[in-house]
Amino acid sequence: MIHARHLGTVLLFAGIIVAWQVVHLIGGDGALASPAATAVKLAGLLQSSMFWGHVAETAGAFALALVLGILCGVSLGIALGFSRTSLAVAEPILVNLYTIPKVTLYPLVLLCFGLGMAAKVAFGVMHGMIPMTIFTMNAIRQMKPVFLRSSKMMRLSAWQTASTIVLPAVMPEVLSGIRLGFSLTLLGVLIGEMFASKRGLGFLVTQAMNLGDTETIMAVAVLLTAFAVTANGLLIRLGSLRRS
Repeated sequence: MIHARHLGTVLLFAGIIVAWQVVHLIGGDGALASPAATAVKLAGLLQSSMFWGHVAETAGAFALALVLGILCGVSLGIALGFSRTSLAVAEPILVNLYTIPKVTLYPLVLLCFGLGMAAKVAFGVMHGMIPMTIFTMNAIRQMKPVFLRSSKMMRLSAWQTASTIVLPAVMPEVLSGIRLGFSLTLLGVLIGEMFASKRGLGFLVTQAMNLGDTETIMAVAVLLTAFAVTANGLLIRLGSLRRS
């Protein structure tokens, strides 16, 4: 018997396909490729070494940006969360930075890092790091004081306190920040490739837009959506395992 949640997922997926086909019939091939044409195009791209070269470029930049974003965001969040003064000063600054349309800062990123991998990674980190910092910072602020009192009673070092008490206590909130940062980091890397790059999936989409190739645009969008949904599901599952 199909579980109700799985049935709902199947129905939602079918509804999206139907809506997609209807929009295609209304708008035509010039506006939106059909689901069938997109599937054929994606199958063809997956057999192309050129396409996998673009995938490898985006995957490398995204992986590096995500790792740097997690390391910097969580570390900064822990450091700021333990100081009430730093927290009071940093929180409004970070919230305001989070709301800035970061695409307006991309020319500055290019001036600092130049064209290439470094600029894409930096732009990805800029998008993903701030929510990770804010989530970690607030998790530290809301942590029960008894944890730190226990650490003092056991005379743990700063590293032992952070690794054995603080991080496990705030991990659910940190994972929530990483889930949000994951999507924003991917967005930042793709935008970087769309504006100033000659390789990567973002560049491929921009090239397809210039040629009016809606099949390639939709094929890349479907691939990225499948990747993001799968990764998000794994992070939700990881968070559930930690709470159970």
